[in-house]
Amino acid sequence: MSTKPNHPYHLVNPSPWPLFASIVAGMMLGGTVLYMHTDSYWLMVLGFLGLLFSMIVWWKDVIHEAFVEKAHTPVVKMGLRYGILLFITSEVMFFVAFFWAFFNSSINPVGGMWPPEGIQTFNPFELPLMMTLVLLLSGTTVTWAHEALRESKIKDATLALWLTVGLGVFFTLIQLYEYSHAHFGFDEGIFPSTFFMATGFHGFHVLIGTIFLAVCLFRNKAGHFTAKDHFGFEAAAWYWHFVDVVWLFLFVWVYWWGS
Repeated sequence: MSTKPNHPYHLVNPSPWPLFASIVAGMMLGGTVLYMHTDSYWLMVLGFLGLLFSMIVWWKDVIHEAFVEKAHTPVVKMGLRYGILLFITSEVMFFVAFFWAFFNSSINPVGGMWPPEGIQTFNPFELPLMMTLVLLLSGTTVTWAHEALRESKIKDATLALWLTVGLGVFFTLIQLYEYSHAHFGFDEGIFPSTFFMATGFHGFHVLIGTIFLAVCLFRNKAGHFTAKDHFGFEAAAWYWHFVDVVWLFLFVWVYWWGS
């Protein structure tokens, strides 16, 4: 008797990782609060490492379902597309909150001055402009990788992905250098706090996107993607373009207009 389901949906096998991820995420959250009050960071680090482990093994299972089990039917892929689009939409609203805080403080500043007195801002046409050019270039290389995959040019896609990952790492290094030369600290007022929250979380998203694309790079080298079947890469590319667009808003409004 055939065990093949007579429907196009994917019924996921029982997995311990959702429960495990919830537990370690709670540990990381509780540990972060504990660190803020007692300077004890062991629970936060343990939770973070556990969450990182759960992501690796969970996503490994998803890749196995897609590539080995062939469980991702056209209907399932459509659901995954809706899922990543809704995820990116939620991320947009996440950054809307930071922009809201920034504009609320800058349009009607306390004391009538923005940036506040004593704050020495970055020149937007120095390091911020360089970071903008790096991200825009990475947007072209990830598009090159996408077009190469659609034309079955695996080697070209691999080269383009290497360049994209390298540019993502380069952006992170520039931002770390910029932060190390900032003339203000996070707790020195509303401008520093909104600046570091908005640009810092964007930098965190760049790091996530870089890892996402690096996984796609090695999956491509392993032969997981074809011209018609490469949604894992498409999701990473959509996420990367989202990161690019957010940075353009940060450059224009926070670095240039806000300073």
